Amino acid sequence: MRKTHPLRRSIIGAAALGAIVTLASCSSGGNAPSSTAAPAPVEAGARVAIAYDGGILVLDGETLETVGDFETEPFTRLNAAGDGRHVMVTMSEGFQVLDTGAGSTDDAELTDEIFTADTPGHVVRHAGKTVLYADGTSDTTIFDSADLGGDALPEFETIDGVEAHHGVSVVLEDGTFLTTVGNADGRNGIVAKDASGAEIAASDQCPGVHGEGTAKDEAVVFGCEDGALVYADGEITKLSAPDQPYGRMGNAYVSETSPIVVGDYKDDVDAEGYLLHAVTLIDTAAKTLEVVDLPAGVEYTFRDVVRGPDDNAYILSADGSIHVLDPESGEIVDSYPVVEAWEGPAEWQDAHPAIVVAGDIAYVTEPAANCVHAVDLTTGEVLTSVELDVTPNEIAPAVG
Repeated sequence: MRKTHPLRRSIIGAAALGAIVTLASCSSGGNAPSSTAAPAPVEAGARVAIAYDGGILVLDGETLETVGDFETEPFTRLNAAGDGRHVMVTMSEGFQVLDTGAGSTDDAELTDEIFTADTPGHVVRHAGKTVLYADGTSDTTIFDSADLGGDALPEFETIDGVEAHHGVSVVLEDGTFLTTVGNADGRNGIVAKDASGAEIAASDQCPGVHGEGTAKDEAVVFGCEDGALVYADGEITKLSAPDQPYGRMGNAYVSETSPIVVGDYKDDVDAEGYLLHAVTLIDTAAKTLEVVDLPAGVEYTFRDVVRGPDDNAYILSADGSIHVLDPESGEIVDSYPVVEAWEGPAEWQDAHPAIVVAGDIAYVTEPAANCVHAVDLTTGEVLTSVELDVTPNEIAPAVG
């Protein structure tokens, strides 16, 4: 099913125009701190990791003051580690552990601890476990998220892969292990195994399988180039996209208290650029997939969607606003101007606006202005803004 909301387009257009005169200033958070300044004294609470070319900043989640600055490789990816304090940094050797000090007054530290991996890729957090995937071997590393910290890596288990590919794995509460299937020529499905390693279910009906998300009642969604797979209660269900043979979902945005998964969506394999103009709504209970065309001017990339208060989806659009989407109705129910309008990146790695969430607070990057903003998603108020002297790229929260 495919749905559009033409009656709301004029409303969104007006909101976008309003952004021109109501944009948050980077100076609203006080004097812009230097990225090389000495760590600022802060109270215990959330912190935010920001990757830039050749380094990582750690910011205090309330003031956005810099509390740590570390040299790294030129391009790094950041993922929350699942314990509320650490961040996994994707480096050439593997997943390096960044201690943000969240929830304490400790200094931030880029530790020497590395989970070795050949071509480190996806990081998944679920059921108290952190799951690391190595694309170069298809090996999966699993550890208890709460065990991170200290002077050594926590105990971990490695499940050997079969054939190397860009993949992902998930571990459920009962030990069920879900992982993608593929090789150097492509990816085509998933397999589910129980805690003993015995196969429960498998499907090869997912061309280009990419991305995953775990929704309410541990229903897991994997994106395909022609729809999605849903794993629930030991069975795999294929949901087809309305556009065939190509209707790709590749990233899932989930809340573990909602059965509805919000996914990105691309219906033109030859389309240039990375801006998308539609989303998928996958009801894991009803086993349905719906595509919703967003109002004119609302476009986003894979970095620009999060789930937040009331299980809504929050889309940071190229028009400069955060648009609030109700997954139950597929309607845009509110819009908050935050940043200047922006253009999509030439390459996915290029710095462009991104959004992450910690509780009710969203952290938004604005690379064109070297800014980071903290936004209350319940009101749309920009609480704090800061101008950095580096250009922010990847971002990950640590909630303390």
